[in-house]
Amino acid sequence: MSKDIKQEALDYHIGGKIGIEITKSCDSQHELSLAYTPGVAIPCLEIAKEEELAYTYTNKGNLVAVISDGSAVLGLGDIGPLAGKPVMEGKSVLFKKFAQVDAFDIELDVHEVDEIIAVSKAIAPTFGGINLEDIKAPKCFEIETKLQEMLDIPVFHDDQHGTAIITTAGLMNALELSGKKIEEIKVVVNGAGAAGISCARMYRAVGVKHLYMCDSKGVITTDRKDLNKYKAEFAMETDAKTLGDIIEGADMFLGLSSAGALSKEMVAKMAPDPIIFALANPVPEILPEEVAEVRDDVIMGTGRSDYPNQVNNVLGFPFIFRGALDVRAKKVTEGMKIAASRALADLAKEPVPYYVKAAYHNEDLAFGKEHIIPLPFNKEVLIWVASAVAKAAVEEGVARVTDYDHEAYREKLRCMIYGCPEEE
Repeated sequence: MSKDIKQEALDYHIGGKIGIEITKSCDSQHELSLAYTPGVAIPCLEIAKEEELAYTYTNKGNLVAVISDGSAVLGLGDIGPLAGKPVMEGKSVLFKKFAQVDAFDIELDVHEVDEIIAVSKAIAPTFGGINLEDIKAPKCFEIETKLQEMLDIPVFHDDQHGTAIITTAGLMNALELSGKKIEEIKVVVNGAGAAGISCARMYRAVGVKHLYMCDSKGVITTDRKDLNKYKAEFAMETDAKTLGDIIEGADMFLGLSSAGALSKEMVAKMAPDPIIFALANPVPEILPEEVAEVRDDVIMGTGRSDYPNQVNNVLGFPFIFRGALDVRAKKVTEGMKIAASRALADLAKEPVPYYVKAAYHNEDLAFGKEHIIPLPFNKEVLIWVASAVAKAAVEEGVARVTDYDHEAYREKLRCMIYGCPEEE
């Protein structure tokens, strides 16, 4: 990183990136008496009689907690809660910028599973949802599972599910382009952390039957004795020991590992029309230009914005929470996550808006090998994903709202983006 960019980044972060603004007028003695004492007692008493009214009389229904212990921060590792705060503030910025969801970062100086659960549970009444962030595996799995069992608001660990949702959308569209059937393909996941395990679970949920996972020691097989319960879930009977062995004949490679992990020789051994999602950042497991030196039938994505098919979690979490909050969902179910993937896949096949083409200086953007995932600045993502998530929550019985109107909700989201037509 150049000296100029470093200084620009530091300047940008002076004073932090988020703040608080009031949403009601408080410019007179009367308004002050409504905002605080004595007027504030009235909604307090109403909520005391019926807790559900907190969604009506407070900001609970549009407020998410971004909770982290700083143990696995955005490619930086275990740097601690305070050093991780700029990332958590950044997450809050993305919630607000892309989905008009208010979010507040909460950095915890506790690291044991039970401690994180206890603190998160204690503050949960304030929020309509909890976004767990940058908590290392495997403890992140247990924290999310236990909190979701304890609480009646969505608890979502984005490091797990965000990548899974977006790559599943890409997988769906890549298979459509190649004409392959999902139940017949061979998938290799390189990286058995939170994201890798969540991706593998989701691929199985949508129909993948032949899936192999590798960690730093090689292929996860049934004869290994060093597996935790999460890795053991994906142990397969095979003689293959290394990534180089198992990649032969693979239809898909998902990399959540390290730069250079996938060689050109390995790419050459994959099946015809393979999918490669090389998501190590900032340098992927293999660069697209290296793949192009070996073969020209690959559909490829990375985590970077300077290559086609960027897998960017901002396509997921703001809109998933938007939909979940708006129907007052009690949790984010597997069905809601799959609905988000299908919505992203479907949107990628729609005509790309002019402003997206302008932002990326590409008038030729259209569904195809280099556009299987919507781009982050496509405003339509809000409409497609949030409404799909909300509808799935209602259908699965985890929404509190009883009068959901899908088309009316989509129109409300459209107004949020483009403004509503003036009533005559």
